[in-house]
Amino acid sequence: MTLFAFDTPMPGKNIVTLALDVMGTDNGPGNVVSGAITAAREFGPDTKIVLVGRSKAIAAELKKCRDVPATIEMHHADEEVKMTDSPADAVRRRNTSIAEAVRLHKEGIVDAVVSPGNTGAVMGTAMLNLGRLQEVKRPAIASFFPSIDKRWTVLLDVGANSDCKPLNLYQFAIMGTIVSSHLFGNDHPRVGLLSIGEEKGKGNELTLETFPLLAANPALNFVGNIEGRDILMGKVDVVVSDGFVGNVVLKFAESIEGFLTTSIKRQVSSNLFSRMGALLMSPFLRRLRNTFDYSEYGGAPLLGVNGICIICHGGSSSKAICQALTVARNMVHSQVNQKIETELAAGDKGKAAAVDYHINGDTIGNGR
Repeated sequence: MTLFAFDTPMPGKNIVTLALDVMGTDNGPGNVVSGAITAAREFGPDTKIVLVGRSKAIAAELKKCRDVPATIEMHHADEEVKMTDSPADAVRRRNTSIAEAVRLHKEGIVDAVVSPGNTGAVMGTAMLNLGRLQEVKRPAIASFFPSIDKRWTVLLDVGANSDCKPLNLYQFAIMGTIVSSHLFGNDHPRVGLLSIGEEKGKGNELTLETFPLLAANPALNFVGNIEGRDILMGKVDVVVSDGFVGNVVLKFAESIEGFLTTSIKRQVSSNLFSRMGALLMSPFLRRLRNTFDYSEYGGAPLLGVNGICIICHGGSSSKAICQALTVARNMVHSQVNQKIETELAAGDKGKAAAVDYHINGDTIGNGR
């Protein structure tokens, strides 16, 4: 399954520079640096990767690698944010690797930030220092799910906003549509609203009020409500949800790979015939396991901030880091943020349609 539609620079595009936060991960800087080197080799001379963190720690990892590409650079940061640190406290610290990476982005020194560090700290630092794109009420974290028809499904929000208003979900649908179209090459992506039933009248207050907003915009290919079972079946290309429900779905999905692996091992060890069958099916079983491996997509974009920020799993493998850098690079090339601003500002295609839409005479979706 092809992960991204854009894997080459846009014509005339200058060199892209990516900042990679190296510190504060679950397993130390080794996988992060290794993933950066792999990505640098794949990208070639048109992309620079700046490793942000303690110089001595980064240098020690680089020494373990042969033929480090010249496009790898270092930027020192005195402190790191640990996974156990409070995001609120971390945001106030100015000398952390997360803060330095975001500062480089804000000042235009780099084009995007990738971090496998403390999720709350990354999100808070990015939102506080980069601000929001014009017209965006609330940024959202998008995650990518495999589907049975070998297309990637974008789900947002998966954790940035536990409580949302209809206008927020409306804007999530637009941002998700742009990501699906310009990163995955999906023509007129299908949008579904995650609910407890397919019928228009099913759901809680939020989904009931969001439904007509999505249906009212002809620019959205809105197919109606979908249920959780539809996400992996490829029924839609974009799934819209509040961050509370979206995060539950994400965490459940992350458990599938481990569940499959453990279950298969138990069945295989039960008797000789099972072991023989597993040997014959091992290529298929590996492909099945990889389908649900988070490293296949690498990181989750924080959409709606005035910049490009990719949040990775704290225990990211080298492969996952490489993929996350690919996400960041392709978002720069495809100008996702510019397209989000244009679409949200496009008159009745943007917030005006959502704010003015009425249900039974009551205005909804005030965006607060």
